[in-house]
Amino acid sequence: MGAQSDSGGSYAVAVIGGATAGAEVAGRLAARGVQVTVFEQNPRPYGKIEDGLPRWHVDLRRKEYETIGGKLTQPNVAFVPNTTVGRDVGFAELARDWGFNAVVLANGAWRDRPVPVEGADDFLDRGLVYQNPFIIWFNHSQEKDYAGPTFELADDVMVLGGGLASIDVVKVLMLETARAKLAERGIEVPMLELEVKGIPRTLAKHDLAWEDLGLAGCTLYYRRRAVDMPVVEIPEGASEERRAKMANARRKLLDKAMDKYRFRFEPLSAPDGLVVEDDRLVGLRFRRTRIEDGRVIKTDETFERRGAYVISSIGSIPAPLEGIPMQGELYAFQDWDIGRLDGFPTAFAAGNVITGKGNIVASRKHAAMVSELLAERFLGLSGGHEGEEEIVDAALAQARALADAVSEHLQAAEPLDAATLEGVLTRVRERQEAVGYGGDYDTWIAAVTPPDLE
Repeated sequence: MGAQSDSGGSYAVAVIGGATAGAEVAGRLAARGVQVTVFEQNPRPYGKIEDGLPRWHVDLRRKEYETIGGKLTQPNVAFVPNTTVGRDVGFAELARDWGFNAVVLANGAWRDRPVPVEGADDFLDRGLVYQNPFIIWFNHSQEKDYAGPTFELADDVMVLGGGLASIDVVKVLMLETARAKLAERGIEVPMLELEVKGIPRTLAKHDLAWEDLGLAGCTLYYRRRAVDMPVVEIPEGASEERRAKMANARRKLLDKAMDKYRFRFEPLSAPDGLVVEDDRLVGLRFRRTRIEDGRVIKTDETFERRGAYVISSIGSIPAPLEGIPMQGELYAFQDWDIGRLDGFPTAFAAGNVITGKGNIVASRKHAAMVSELLAERFLGLSGGHEGEEEIVDAALAQARALADAVSEHLQAAEPLDAATLEGVLTRVRERQEAVGYGGDYDTWIAAVTPPDLE
């Protein structure tokens, strides 16, 4: 299908979000001749690649920056940065009034799932920290002009989680606190070197042991068991033998990560209450759980733990958009495979906005299974990160399928006549001018990228 239909008309699609999934959909549709406009909330369209993947994923981040840029500079793609749908442009307005044949939601999952304890958010930045701003800070804290929230790295931090993103959080804490202790001894170790070699190996190089640093280490609290951690996917319909092997692979991965980065792990622990002193969160009361038929069952046993502060990494969910009904924490999709919404027959969705997960690895049934080897590479447990780019390919599976679904929708839709298409493109140019975007992607990216961005 090309830009021109058999009747001489054209098709135009809006994509909300320019990162991995959005760029994939945009590139595939543009290659078929569709006029695509990508609305991006940030100056740069890299999403979780820039702000979710910790900066030790150097090669993967750079490769994806180039890949995304290549897709957004294709003919038929218009890029509109610094535009948040729901604030700068209404979603219903975009879907119904601008003239687009279809709108694709690829705006990701940026809102941290709240800590499930009443009153916990009252202590935000007073003992409670959420994962998304913490990792954004870590990724940009080396930049001279960084002006976002800042966080103090400390020993003995409590981390709530259980997925890959929570392991990223504990790695940040352990790497940076260990580096600080080594620096006190006059030993400067680059973060990237420490991440690859691991803490014990690095210490041994300097005739030191872990105990010499005087660190307690952070602790990861998980409401399930190590064998339940979704770091390796178990295929649907797997035999009991296969499931047991994959569960054992999960445990081994956690053991390797704990050995290499020296954090602690407390399973079967669900947050149940707050420990507050001097109007600050200083710990949590946990309720011990057990697992029955895959379900978390809370027991009568409780216990308290204290720490420097709490980082919650229990998941990311889509931010609400005015006009889109919610089903719990997610958008109320009628069709979860391609993200169809009641009342918006031209709307589709791709990526983490569908899954309600903020990590590029997680994509429910839409993504290929993440193998033990691939998870090891991603976590830096196999001596480095070579080959980890395959994990992005897995996360793109649903975006590719969605591009085909949108193409089928367009084939059945009335094409836009020349006047309507020009009206769409005029509104796009007006928005680009409003944010100071001159129309050349490479020039814009060069201007808005800090010279010290890692």
